[in-house]
Amino acid sequence: MRAFVKRCSDIVVALVMLACLAPVFLLVAIAIRVDSPGPVLFRQRRVGRHGREFTMLKFRSMSADATPDAHRTYIHALANGAPPLAAGSGGLLKLTRDGRITRVGAILRKTSLDECPQLLNVLAGTMSIVGPRPALAYELELYRPEHFARFAVRPGITGLWQVCGRNRLDFYEMLDLDVEYARRYGFARDAGLILRTPWAVVRADTA
Repeated sequence: MRAFVKRCSDIVVALVMLACLAPVFLLVAIAIRVDSPGPVLFRQRRVGRHGREFTMLKFRSMSADATPDAHRTYIHALANGAPPLAAGSGGLLKLTRDGRITRVGAILRKTSLDECPQLLNVLAGTMSIVGPRPALAYELELYRPEHFARFAVRPGITGLWQVCGRNRLDFYEMLDLDVEYARRYGFARDAGLILRTPWAVVRADTA
């Protein structure tokens, strides 16, 4: 029953947010096209519920010819105990000093607006509003056996790790929170995490 309630609430919230954010989407799309050559949307294969791959959508924040090599190296370094690239923090961060990021892309990442097209993934049923971070296939090489439990639920646009630490958590702490969420999710908890997400974004910016 809780899975059915979660899916119904996902559809309602995604539809409402898409309707409200439509003018913002248009402005962002124009800014991306003016700022750098390439498509407005970035498509990337991620691992979702039950380990099935899907195509995740984001607003493009990097140059069109960017490769994932830098991110892959960064994730492996974090998993091996190296400090994050951003000085003074202690967790899994976006590569804020990555030269591949465009001028508009830096703003989109800072405000998390680059994640908004994932609302379409929610409607398609490959993602949820709240859930574990969508995993990249090469990250699974670093998982401990217990971490695969996170794939019992759909990945989310926001989640427990984003509001409980975000830029202060290391790779395995993030995975532990994802597993905890997958085992104990519910409507009330999802509502609380959604309400706490905007403050988590602001806090991450000022930390």
